[in-house]
Amino acid sequence: MNKKIILIIGGPGSGKTTLIDELTRLGYICYPEISREVTKQAQDKGITNLFLTEPLLFSRLLLEGRIKQHVDAINENTNIVFIDRGIPDVLAYMHYKGDSYPESFDLACKNHVYHQIFLLPPWENIYESDEQRYEDFDQAKEIHKHLVDTYHNYGYELIEVPKDTIDNRVKFILEHI
Repeated sequence: MNKKIILIIGGPGSGKTTLIDELTRLGYICYPEISREVTKQAQDKGITNLFLTEPLLFSRLLLEGRIKQHVDAINENTNIVFIDRGIPDVLAYMHYKGDSYPESFDLACKNHVYHQIFLLPPWENIYESDEQRYEDFDQAKEIHKHLVDTYHNYGYELIEVPKDTIDNRVKFILEHI
C-alpha cells in the first residue's frame, strides 16, 4: 500500500475545519484538529486560555495528540489520510509566542514525516472568532508566517490552496495528490 499522510495547515480561521469536514463527507479518512479539544478541556477546568497561561503544557498536550494521530494514520487501512494540522504546527505556535521548547519537540518533527502539505492562506472574508479561537485576524496572519517558516525549516514543500469555494478547494487538493 502506498500510504500518504496529508496535512491541511494554515492560520486560524483559514477554512481547515470546513475542508476536513467536506473531505470526511466525501468518504476520506480525516483526523480533526485537536487543539480545540485541549482548549475546551482546560476551559472546563476553569483555565480560560491554557495556551497563554501555560504554553509549554498546552504544546506538550498537542504534541502528544498529534504524534498519536500520525501513528494512527500510519495504521489506517487506506491509502490516504488527511490530518488537520501536524506536529510542526506546535513549534510554529511556540515560535509565534516566543517560547522555548525541549529538544524532544524538534525530534518529534524529524521522526514523524508527512507526505504532502496543503497550506490555506489567511482569508479575512471567512475568518471568524469563537470561544476556542482567541487570535484576531492580524495575529492569524502572523501565525501563518510562522507556519510557513517552520514547515520550510523541516524541508517541506507547501502547496497553497487558492481562496475559492469549498468544492473548488477540495477539487484542487484531490488533483494535486
